[in-house]
Amino acid sequence: MKISLLCGTVILLAACDEKKTEPPASAPNAVEVKRVEPADASTATAISKKFDSLARKDFNQRAQEHFLPLFWRTDANSNAALDANELVVLIGPQGLKRSDFVDANGFTQRFKDTYSAMVTPLEFSKLPPDEKKRRELVQLELSQGQPTLVETDFSSSSAQDKAIITHLTRASALLETIFAKQLGTDGLRGQLAAEDTVSQSLFWRNQGPWCVAPKTENDLDCSAIAAKPRRISGLYPTEAQSDSKFCEKLAKEKNAKVLSEHFSVVVAEGKGFKTVPYHQAYATEMKAIADELSAAAEAITSDDEAAFKVYLQAAAKAFTTNDWESANGPWVAMGPQNSKWFLRIAPDEVYFEPCAWKAAFAMQLARINLDSLEWQKKLEPVKGDMEKALAALAGPPYKARDVKFKLPDFIDVVLNAGDQRNPSGATVGQSLPNWGKTAEKGGRTVAMTNLYTDADSREAYKTQLASLYCPATMAKLDTDPKYSTMGTVLHEAAHNLGPAHDYKVKGKVDDEVFGGPLASTLEELKAQTASMYFVEWLAERKIISRDEAERTALRDVAWAFGHISRGMYDGGGKPKNYSQLAAIQLGELRKAKVLEWKKDAKAANDTDLGCFEVDLVGWRPAVDALAKRVLSIKASGNRKDAEVLIAEHVDAKDEWGDLRNTIATRWLRAPKATFVYAITQ
Repeated sequence: MKISLLCGTVILLAACDEKKTEPPASAPNAVEVKRVEPADASTATAISKKFDSLARKDFNQRAQEHFLPLFWRTDANSNAALDANELVVLIGPQGLKRSDFVDANGFTQRFKDTYSAMVTPLEFSKLPPDEKKRRELVQLELSQGQPTLVETDFSSSSAQDKAIITHLTRASALLETIFAKQLGTDGLRGQLAAEDTVSQSLFWRNQGPWCVAPKTENDLDCSAIAAKPRRISGLYPTEAQSDSKFCEKLAKEKNAKVLSEHFSVVVAEGKGFKTVPYHQAYATEMKAIADELSAAAEAITSDDEAAFKVYLQAAAKAFTTNDWESANGPWVAMGPQNSKWFLRIAPDEVYFEPCAWKAAFAMQLARINLDSLEWQKKLEPVKGDMEKALAALAGPPYKARDVKFKLPDFIDVVLNAGDQRNPSGATVGQSLPNWGKTAEKGGRTVAMTNLYTDADSREAYKTQLASLYCPATMAKLDTDPKYSTMGTVLHEAAHNLGPAHDYKVKGKVDDEVFGGPLASTLEELKAQTASMYFVEWLAERKIISRDEAERTALRDVAWAFGHISRGMYDGGGKPKNYSQLAAIQLGELRKAKVLEWKKDAKAANDTDLGCFEVDLVGWRPAVDALAKRVLSIKASGNRKDAEVLIAEHVDAKDEWGDLRNTIATRWLRAPKATFVYAITQ
C-alpha cells in the first residue's frame, strides 16, 4: 500500500520500431533523439558567451518540451545565467551523458546548439489544423507538470557503491520495459515521429500516449499519437477488453480465483482463459534483470552490507522463478541497523490496471535516512495499543491482533522506475509486501523524506494553500516537511493495523467483499483516516505536542486538497483512489462543521474570494467519528455504507461538488511536480 503527494518521473522504455539503433551498454533501450539545430547563426553567436536568454524555470520547461535530459539545478551565483556547474544531465531513455554537454572547457558545441534551439518557443502554425491542435494540447499537458529534480552524488563513494549503482540503473531500465508491456504501451512508441519532441516527452513522462493531467485528461484530442489509441491493458486478452465489464465477467469464470492471481498474465484459451506466470510472460527482460541484480550482489565485498547482498541474491532468484515471497523475507530483514541502502524491486501494487488484480512491476532505489530511528523510538512501545485503539473503533467482528510490523524507515530516494513513478506527484510512503506470510507478519514500511523539500516545491505549496485557506488558518500552517512526514509515517503504519487487505469477513477478503477498485479506495481511506486519528491519539499521550498535532492536521487537509484537484476518475473512468478518499474525508469533516467554507471572506492571498477555515478545537471528535465509521465498514464488510460515502462525497452534483471544483481550479494554477532523476558518479 502506498500514499502519494501531488505538487514524478523516471523511465519509460517501451519497444522502439525496427529502425532503432542498438543502444550503448550503459543505456539499455535508449531511444533515438534527433539533434536540435540552432535557430540561426546569429542566435548561436549571441548566446555563446552567456546563457541568460531563458529563466531557470523556463529552461527546465523547454528542456521537457524538447525531450532533452537537461535541468538547471539552481542559479548558485545569482547571475541570472546558466553556468556549466549548474547544469544537470538526467537519467533518461536518450542515452546522453554529461560529457555530451559539458567538458573540461565548459559547455560543448552540442549544448550551445541545443540552447539556441530552446530559446525560440516551439511553433506549430505550419502544421495541418488537426495536428496543430493535437500538439498544442500535448504542450498544455506537459505544462501542468513542473520538472522537479531528485539528485544524488556518488562521486566520492566507494568503488563498491558505484558498481551497485551501475547495475541497478540498468535493472531499472529493463524493468520499465516490463511495465510498458503490462500497460500495453510497449508497441506504441514506434508511432512517434522523431521530430515531434513534445509527444516524445509526453510518452516518456506519462508512460504512454494518453494525457493524464487535470486540464487535458478528458480531452479525447490530447494524445501523443495522432491515431489516439484506446487503453488496452497488456495483462488481459485484447478481445476480452472490448466489453467494458470484462473484469466482472472474468470474476464469474470457473477458474476466477486463478485468473485473479497477482503474478500472472491472463490469456485466451479456447472459449475460456488461463494464466501465464510473469517469469514466463516476460522471460527475456526478467532474466536480464536477474543478471544485473546478481552482478550488483557480486560487487558487494564488505561485511556491513551483507543483508543487502542477501536481498539482491533473493530478488535475482525471484525474477527467474516468480516466487516473490522468497525475496520478501530478506527484504524485510534489511533496515537502518544493517544497511545504508534501500531497494525494492518486485511486482507489488494493483491500482494501475482495470481489474485491480495484477501486481505492477516497480523499483525504488534509495539511501537510508537515520532520522527514522527517532520515530521508531516513539512508536515502538505503543504499536500494540494503536492496534487495540483501531479494533475498538472498528467493532465486531474484528478483534485486535498481535501486531509485529516494523515502523517506517525513512529513505532518501535516488531513483524510481515502473509503477513507482508517476507523471506528476510521487509516492511518499509505502507498506509492503501486500500479500503472503511476510505481509501477515507486518512487512516493512518506509517514508520518503527527500521529496517536495526543494525550494521550488515549497514555494508553490504555500501559494496554493494561500488561495484556499483563510488568513487565520494559514497563519497556523508550517511547511516544514516533518509535518507531512508524520502523516506519512502514521498512514503507512495504519496499513498494518486494523482490518486490512487480508482480513476476512465471512471468509472473504476485501477484494471479494467490495470489488477491487472500491476495496483499494477503502483501504487507503482507512489508512489515511487512521493516520489523522493517531495524530490526536499521540498528542493526548504527550508523545507529540499539541502544536505538532495541529500543524499536521492542516497538512492533512492540504494533502486532500491536492488529491481532490486531480478529479475523481481518470480518462478511462477508473476511480482515483486517493482523490476519492480525500473527497470523502473533507466532505465528512465539512458536514461535521470543522472544515468551514466562508464564501464572503478573502483567502490568505488577499485575492481569492471564499476560503476554508479549519476548527482545530472541534477537530478531534470529528476525526474520531469518521475513523469509527470507516473502520466499521471495513470490519463488517458493509459495502452499502461504503457506496453511500462514494455517492454523497464523490459523485453527487451539489454544493460540495462545486467546492471541489473550486479547490481544483485554485490548486491547479501551480503545475504539479514532475520528478526527474540524476545520479553523479
